Amino acid sequence: MSIIRTHPSSGVSFLVLAGVLWGSGGLLGRLFGDAADLSSLAVAAYRLAVGGLLILVYLLVKGVVLPRGRAAWARVTATGVLAALFQVAYFTAVSMTSVSVATLVTIGSSPVLVLLARPRSADRRRLLAVGLALLGLVLLVGVSTDGGPTTGAIVAGTVCALVAAAGFTAVSLLGARPVPGLDPVTTTGAAFTLGGALLLPLAAGTSGVAFAPAPAPVGLLLAFGLVPTAVAYTCYFRGLHRAPAGVGVLMALLEPLTAAVLAALLLGERLGPSGIAGGLLLGVALVLTARGERGQARARRA
Repeated sequence: MSIIRTHPSSGVSFLVLAGVLWGSGGLLGRLFGDAADLSSLAVAAYRLAVGGLLILVYLLVKGVVLPRGRAAWARVTATGVLAALFQVAYFTAVSMTSVSVATLVTIGSSPVLVLLARPRSADRRRLLAVGLALLGLVLLVGVSTDGGPTTGAIVAGTVCALVAAAGFTAVSLLGARPVPGLDPVTTTGAAFTLGGALLLPLAAGTSGVAFAPAPAPVGLLLAFGLVPTAVAYTCYFRGLHRAPAGVGVLMALLEPLTAAVLAALLLGERLGPSGIAGGLLLGVALVLTARGERGQARARRA
């Protein structure tokens, strides 16, 4: 029996799918970076560029016309720049602190930033869900710094993670406001291609982007660009067309939850009692959010 029953028009189903698919991003990105011997910045640049290009190829095959009009291209440009900012800030935070700290601050801050941006949406159910989600995320991710960076590095990395959270929140708030004539698939493809075009020169001028085109790194790159990028973000933007941004950023918490489960299953990493408790709290928060959005969607249809 399913705990969460969602109606397609609520958008929650797309947001849940996006969060789950994002959970494979860390694993695929790590495997691709190791196989191609690339920096985290280069991995982020390839993620946006390849994910965006895959979507554009799909659109061209279907004969879909690219965006037209100032409003459509303004949205595409804003989304692409914010996506690039989010990727750069997040992976910079990772390099200065750790994956755990960067994920905790970035993903955990986003629901709070949405509530600050839209205080009228802060009903009791939403506040409870955010509180449980933040506590669960702390328990799940932990605060290990993997090698003991200096206090200055932790502070600088935390600032970068907050910038990443602001970028992701801004993308979510934008995505919840549809532009006439611009669908989520086209938005994702055009914006991510632009974001990748912005990041690739930066990565080439710092850490380099060249790698040997062997089957393993190429296959991992295609999977990385397709599953947690092209498909996941398309689902996310489609879900935002039908659900509030606050619901979207809470469902994004499925990313670290899924990543932790995959790491435990495929990499042998143990969650431990606190990690299991954190995962359960995250699950409760997501159930509360999904049930609340289902009720609001039913009320809107009535």
